[in-house]
Amino acid sequence: MASPGPIAFTIFGVDIMWYGILIGLGFVLAIIICYKRAPRHGIESEHVIDFAIWLIPFSILGARAYYVIFNWSYYSEYPSMILNTRAGGLAIHGGIIAGLIVALLVCRHYKIRFLEMADLVFPAVALAQSIGRWGNFFNSEAHGTPTDLPWAILVDGQYVHPTFLYESLWCFALFWFLLWVDKRRAFPGQIVCLYGMLYSVERFCVEHLRTDSLMIGPFRQAQVISAVAFIVCLVIYIILYKKELSKGANKQ
Repeated sequence: MASPGPIAFTIFGVDIMWYGILIGLGFVLAIIICYKRAPRHGIESEHVIDFAIWLIPFSILGARAYYVIFNWSYYSEYPSMILNTRAGGLAIHGGIIAGLIVALLVCRHYKIRFLEMADLVFPAVALAQSIGRWGNFFNSEAHGTPTDLPWAILVDGQYVHPTFLYESLWCFALFWFLLWVDKRRAFPGQIVCLYGMLYSVERFCVEHLRTDSLMIGPFRQAQVISAVAFIVCLVIYIILYKKELSKGANKQ
């Protein structure tokens, strides 16, 4: 299987890229899901729209800035390409970092508990990632090393691991798992911590197959970030869990 190309269609001489369509679709579905589920977390549905207005542009900026920073040797020579996101070049870790910062500020402004908002949003984030990863397929990017597996994709005349597909399937399963856990949630913050741990495990493993990894010295930055994120989320999970147990003991 090979990509049919990055262009979905052309209108008035402007090429509309699959990458943008899929990312946009992911955002729209995430907003709809969060809007409907907001009351479960004690959040007014209208605040989801307010949240999205700020989150979407800044998460995209964060994702692009992160990618540019770790590819500065290229962009320092071609600064005109920094804003060219149509051909790809968005790093999910940068988007998540920027999104968390914006979320903290928005939650403080509207007096919303941050952990409730995070638990509401991150299942939808996993779904948006699952959809958005297919943009990598159409761009023939973010693929893996050569392989003869039957589900390999053809890129530049060579069959390679479809790492976009591995992450897409994982994130789709993660979306449903987090929704399932949310119905049985033991404490605020459980969902976002589970997302952080489970996505980090997948990304650490799949990153080993990729041929276009951003680097921190001799290390793949996504693996470094994933390892750190897993440890941080695990520690926070344990702290929140013990705090919840302590509350239950005090009530007795």
